[in-house]
Amino acid sequence: MCGRFAFYSPTEAVARLFNVAVTVPIEPRYNIAPTQYVAAVVHGDAGRELVMLRWGLVPFWAKDPAIGNRMINARAETVAEKPAYRDAYRKRRCLVLADGFYEWQRHDGAKTPWYISRSDGEAFAFAGLWESWRDPASEQSLRSTTIVTRPANAFMEQLHHRMPVLVRPDAASRWLAGDMDFLEHAGAGAPTMRAWPVARTVNNARNEGRHLIDAAGSTLVEQ
Repeated sequence: MCGRFAFYSPTEAVARLFNVAVTVPIEPRYNIAPTQYVAAVVHGDAGRELVMLRWGLVPFWAKDPAIGNRMINARAETVAEKPAYRDAYRKRRCLVLADGFYEWQRHDGAKTPWYISRSDGEAFAFAGLWESWRDPASEQSLRSTTIVTRPANAFMEQLHHRMPVLVRPDAASRWLAGDMDFLEHAGAGAPTMRAWPVARTVNNARNEGRHLIDAAGSTLVEQ
């Protein structure tokens, strides 16, 4: 799964990378957690737009937005059929912007957090879905998102059995346009990744700062 990630690259640089205008200010974040707002690229009336979406998808038919708290990830294998995701999969895809993500490796009864990023340090995106939900009482709307995950590749299997679907800038148009074969070939041409253990300080979602991605030890795994 993907339950924590970071996005700290200069917004203007990432906007050029994904061919989208900067429309909202985005502060560097090193410990983004579910229910918080994340930067994402969507198809709007005037083309690609940079927006902020709450992490944890709330289906349009939901009676309570709290359902989103447990819908932070959507499995690539079932996303086209699950009632909570299938409409968004067909019509409302997005790119959730990131520089890296965390995964916890189990070893001798303990869980060690690892930070995973591209080997070249470049920003990337997770394949995401977004939805708009309206509160029937207040009529206020909420736009939310979920990150699509798939079985881990050989590199990620060292840490966890699943991983987020990564989207390179040159493949962004295919995902946003609704390519139905995208997920079947999501692992092809994936960027080279690296990972290193970090301090358990990241376990607390209230902690924030660049020190969270500092290596806690000399171990470095490279694909």
